[in-house]
Amino acid sequence: MKVLILGAGRVGGSLARALVNNDYDVAVIDQDKNSLTLLEDKLDIMTIEGHASHPLSIKKSGADESTTVIAVTSNDEVNIIACQIAKKLFNVKKTICRITHESYGEDLGMFGENIIDIVISPENEVKNHLKDLIIHPGTDQIEKFADGKVNLVSVKAKKKGKLVGRELKGIKDDMPDTDAFVASIYRKGKPFIPSGETIIKENDEVYFISSEKNTDQIVDEFRDHEENYSRVMIIGGGKIGYSLAKEIENEYKTKLIDSDEEKCIDLSKKLDKTIVLHGSATDEDLLKSESISNIDIFCALTDDDETNLMSSLLAKKMGAKKTMIILNNPSYLGLVPGFIDIYIAPYRLTVSSVLQDLREGDVAQDVMLKMDTGAEAVEGVVHANEYTSALFGKSIKEIDLPEGASIGAVVRHGELIMPESDVELCLNDHLIVFLANKNMMSEIEILFKN
Repeated sequence: MKVLILGAGRVGGSLARALVNNDYDVAVIDQDKNSLTLLEDKLDIMTIEGHASHPLSIKKSGADESTTVIAVTSNDEVNIIACQIAKKLFNVKKTICRITHESYGEDLGMFGENIIDIVISPENEVKNHLKDLIIHPGTDQIEKFADGKVNLVSVKAKKKGKLVGRELKGIKDDMPDTDAFVASIYRKGKPFIPSGETIIKENDEVYFISSEKNTDQIVDEFRDHEENYSRVMIIGGGKIGYSLAKEIENEYKTKLIDSDEEKCIDLSKKLDKTIVLHGSATDEDLLKSESISNIDIFCALTDDDETNLMSSLLAKKMGAKKTMIILNNPSYLGLVPGFIDIYIAPYRLTVSSVLQDLREGDVAQDVMLKMDTGAEAVEGVVHANEYTSALFGKSIKEIDLPEGASIGAVVRHGELIMPESDVELCLNDHLIVFLANKNMMSEIEILFKN
């Protein structure tokens, strides 16, 4: 499939790398020659130096009716105009548009009928993930499926966890009325699909599926009881920092620090209960005066990776219980373990949003779980086709999956069904499948082809 990316910044560059790795035919347009050169040096792609919304630039890319256009520049208006030109002049197959201002996304029809097919908002995705992690103490990653009814959760088993040293089936013994399914365990960085007899070890990274209401109860099985969070400090008053503060300030005692005095004045007017402070995130005196040792969660959300890393390391040293940061540069991933509790890579969320819209089958959601290993989770709708016709009426346990892939849940008519039961596969079932490696996707995708 041909994909044209408009914008070679952090979002566009990350998309280009991910899509090339998924065997898409990629071209990128940007005015910044240096950004294009960096991509060309590392990837087998076409680059066009030019304005993203100029017809000549799009024409040079060879865009046609088989092309999907992904407009991800930092300017909403450029992205919107580019999608209009791509659809009207080049009749492209699909347009995916990055929009940061919510008012633009309220009525896509205002830009023309069938001009913008899909809207993505990386900033909003990051904010939602941060909020979920704050609401559910002890979780390292939460991905939502089936319109928010189902959670896929990553949690690291701790020494005091009830299940550590016990067999995995102990979850059912401890909580007979709670549905949960462990799709995969990473032990020393290597994934495997567990059985009920698998003995949980300290520091196992466990991926389980459950309903939203059962998430915290199951996390407690692996980590013992987590204290509820009440005090949050946010570094960075940009779109993500501001929107997170706005959403949590009524439930949490929230402080926000930004180095821009004018921005702080503006934020203090927009936020009702959040305490807004002007200063540097690495100012020890400021952090001490604001009782950093009493902060439950320290969120470093600036656009600068170095600031996020250094301020979080300092906050942890001074007593902050948990640190969460935004990390854009994958080169820094090696620095994170042991120093930062949780990092969120915006590019991972954006890649996930785009991949689900590029898949050939009826894929409702496709989430990149671990960028370093290529682990994915996909939710797809089962249709009658050459492969599935022989599977209907049989137990889902009989579905032949590649090694390292497992069906984590079935959603039927909005109801969550765990795969450990003898449920039979039915037409239009939503399957949530965990894949230890993205290379398995082609074998899984045939389940969801129309």
